[in-house]
Amino acid sequence: MTTVLLASAYTLVLVSGTCVALTGDPARQAPAMAVFGLVLSVLFVLLGAPDVALSQIAVGSVVTPLLVLLTVRAVARNRERDR
Repeated sequence: MTTVLLASAYTLVLVSGTCVALTGDPARQAPAMAVFGLVLSVLFVLLGAPDVALSQIAVGSVVTPLLVLLTVRAVARNRERDR
């Protein structure tokens, strides 16, 4: 059973990471990155590292996508202002 869970988690990490890498638009990439962070934290829990999983949830699923979205918004606002 554990092998099946780990194989499923590895597959989800592979698929979600590929989706993040293939997404070109940063505004669409941020939510995909948040999902990738959650999937990665599940893998960390299954591997027995709950402290790393909590850090991944905080940084990889919340802070980094939020910073990307705020940056995209600021760049778009500056472009409109410069026109």
